[in-house]
Amino acid sequence: MQSRILGRDGLRVSALGFGCMGISQSYGPPLDKPAAIALIRAAVDKGVTLFDTAEVYGPYSNEDVVGEALEPLRRDVTIATKFGFGIANPSRGLDSRPEHIRAVVEGSLKRLRTDHIDLLYQHRVDPAVPIEDVAGTVKDLILAGKVLHFGLSEAGAQTIRRAHAVQKVTALQSEYSLWWREPEESVLPTLEELGIGFVPFSPLGRGFLTGAIDAETRFAADDFRNGVPRFNAANRRSNMALVEGIAAVAAKKGATIAQIALSWLLARKPWIVPIPGTTKRDRLDENLGTASITLDTSDCAAIDAVLGTHAVTGDRYAAGGLSLIDR
Repeated sequence: MQSRILGRDGLRVSALGFGCMGISQSYGPPLDKPAAIALIRAAVDKGVTLFDTAEVYGPYSNEDVVGEALEPLRRDVTIATKFGFGIANPSRGLDSRPEHIRAVVEGSLKRLRTDHIDLLYQHRVDPAVPIEDVAGTVKDLILAGKVLHFGLSEAGAQTIRRAHAVQKVTALQSEYSLWWREPEESVLPTLEELGIGFVPFSPLGRGFLTGAIDAETRFAADDFRNGVPRFNAANRRSNMALVEGIAAVAAKKGATIAQIALSWLLARKPWIVPIPGTTKRDRLDENLGTASITLDTSDCAAIDAVLGTHAVTGDRYAAGGLSLIDR
């Protein structure tokens, strides 16, 4: 596994990280703890060093399993987690008050079985709390040694600039893939200017860019994709054209659709580190096999042609969901 650097202060991580959320929620029944621990440790064995979690995943249970899995390997890995939701007071919704951030960090440290968080993200921008206050609070936590690096998630260009002026932002995490390219408009240029790394979540389109989902697919009752407009049957049927186009590129490269989707992200910028997630060992192996694939200019041109021909249909979140609210 090759490595990449996030941010100008040199956070070196594997070129592909592991998004741990799906182990505990959102994509059907969670893995039992022994299986989850085995999967995470298998990722380490394959060279993955960046593991992404959050207190809200579960809630809490994802940090628990990540902490137990990585405790004996702590020196070899980078753990990223997040604050930003009022879990104990759901009616509040977002909560990035400084006192709440400090309390969340204490809880995360215990669940993660560590004395520091390598990369701490604000999970979503809280319009009720100035971003300068958020960045200042994380700066204090960095000075105290409890946090090493500061990150934002789904933040817009102006918020990134304001936060970065108070405490250097090491990485931005936002959705980015062959079927969600909005970050290219203003966010990626801002990151490049400021020297901030980019960590795309859902780099495989929540599974759609694996080629394993079609209009007839039925999801588990507790799978959140049941309520996502982009995953209704009509939109899945329409969006199959994109997958079929990418499949043609994959066939020429002797790769899978998922590997081409991940390779495309890696080819965009050297400071992009996707974090695909899975609950299956064979999918883990497939994703990490991307490391052996390099896209040349003709491959990228073929992908661009597919993207230019097949527009993606359907919103990525249901109304009132966790859409990009910050600009």
